[in-house]
Amino acid sequence: MPHYLGIDVGTSAVKAILVDERQTTIAEADVSLPISRPQDLWSEQDPESWWQAVQTGLDHLDAKDAAALADVRAIGLSGQMHGAVLLDAANRPLRPAILWNDGRSYREAQELGTQHPALARAMGVIPMPGFTAPKLVWLARHEPETFRAVRKVLLPKDYIRLQLTGAIVTDMSDAAGTWWLDEAERDWSDEALAATGLTRDHMAILVEGSQASGTVKPEIARRWGIRSDVVVAGGAGDAAAGAVGMGAIRDGSAFISLGTSGQLLVTTENFSPAPEALVHSFCHAVPGRWFQMAAMLNGASCLAWAANLLKRDIGELLRETEAAYRKPSDILFLPYLAGERTPHNDPHARGVFFGLSPDTQQTDMAQSVLEGVAYSFADAKRALEQAGTPLTQAGIIGGGSKSQFWTKIFASVLNIPIIRYQGSDKGPAFGAARLARLAVTGEAPEDVCIAPSVLETVEPDPQLSELYRPRIESFRSLYRALKPEFTRS
Repeated sequence: MPHYLGIDVGTSAVKAILVDERQTTIAEADVSLPISRPQDLWSEQDPESWWQAVQTGLDHLDAKDAAALADVRAIGLSGQMHGAVLLDAANRPLRPAILWNDGRSYREAQELGTQHPALARAMGVIPMPGFTAPKLVWLARHEPETFRAVRKVLLPKDYIRLQLTGAIVTDMSDAAGTWWLDEAERDWSDEALAATGLTRDHMAILVEGSQASGTVKPEIARRWGIRSDVVVAGGAGDAAAGAVGMGAIRDGSAFISLGTSGQLLVTTENFSPAPEALVHSFCHAVPGRWFQMAAMLNGASCLAWAANLLKRDIGELLRETEAAYRKPSDILFLPYLAGERTPHNDPHARGVFFGLSPDTQQTDMAQSVLEGVAYSFADAKRALEQAGTPLTQAGIIGGGSKSQFWTKIFASVLNIPIIRYQGSDKGPAFGAARLARLAVTGEAPEDVCIAPSVLETVEPDPQLSELYRPRIESFRSLYRALKPEFTRS
């Protein structure tokens, strides 16, 4: 029986899953990753740590089911978007990768937007410091010797492709987040590249996510006992891969991704830019599709941070918080631990607890964190509405989707039904496995990328929705009041 392998290079972990032709998960592995924050606003990782984690993950899969791994026909890749992996003439990293949640290039992003205002619609969004292009302008200004040595700029998952195949290739959906891709044309923009001192020679070859990008090197096949003709698919950025895993490839399909970061994504059959709303309009991972997305830099990672701060087990803290829940919290939490993208484009924003008292308990703080993240998605929903895309219901994926309690809060805060799916926490890795299958079978994406089995539909509580409405406004007011303080040095 043919099997397909999906590898997701996340920010906090590499996830690898094996699925069979019935799309049943046979084995999976998670390998955690470290993040370096050497200066304020900086966020970096060593690309070699990704490759080491992928190798460890494949070793784990081999130990769990060597026969299934040997039957792999294709590999799909997914990964954190926007990261700048800078290679020299020998395809070796010149420095640590600058990640999506790195805000150092905020001045360069502002300058790109001011100097090239017409490019925003073609690129699908205004330039933001998390994107790859402003990072290269920052590099030219602050590390000119490194910039002059750059021969190729890759995205995180594509560094893994390089190790697997030797090919320098990326897919449309990941390229979409660089601010170098003409989204309507699905091609590199010479004008955007020139604006950052680069040319097409610095870029990877472009393929669709469901196309083949190469085959594994002989030494890779030998090490893990896989076939020598295993295809590596174009794959996808994590947002688009999550959509593929959810079956969200049809016009109007919507879902919430609640992982390390957060996304609210709606698939469209046409390119529909809305840069004025800070909504991202990007190429999808399958041909002839795009999506609109509100992107938040802080998702379920806020809960992990709070649990670590309180020295509590996440599951136990959630259970206690749910048992204590009576109404919306009197405490407001701004979840901007790593700055924020939609709707603020503010790398300086930071996390805030507001309204603490001598009576505040750990569960009060945990509830405010759950609600603060949900309030940021209310901002995302409003941004999509401003972009002409109203939301009537949404699926939910990512690690945060495992919590029914948190999903209930989301449903009432957003005042829409939210659908939980079986295996929804597999997300991008599962989507990558589907793209792997498409790359070798040539099946229609609609036949493979179907929605998983529904676990439950969580309806909003009308009474709670009414109680949450003024709290959302207070949340927004608190950010506006504190915004000047975030930029004070």
